[in-house]
Amino acid sequence: MHEAKRWTVSIDIDEYEGRTRAVAHLHTRDSDRVVGVGLARLNPADRDVPEIGDELAAARALSELTHRLLDIAAGDLERANAPVRPGG
Repeated sequence: MHEAKRWTVSIDIDEYEGRTRAVAHLHTRDSDRVVGVGLARLNPADRDVPEIGDELAAARALSELTHRLLDIAAGDLERANAPVRPGG
């Protein structure tokens, strides 16, 4: 049977005193537990272009979310393929 699934990612971005923080949340039918956080800061020597900070922080949040999801999948695979021990 074919079952279509939809997973979505939302990214919340906030800025404060030259620092940008992005939080990426993976939303699935079963869970919202996978989260990644990314940070960026304005170099005092650089021109202030807020979109660049947003992009960097969002990319870093998505990268962290990706690594967390891969770790979860690896753990699930390990548990699914673990040998069954007699008696428990």
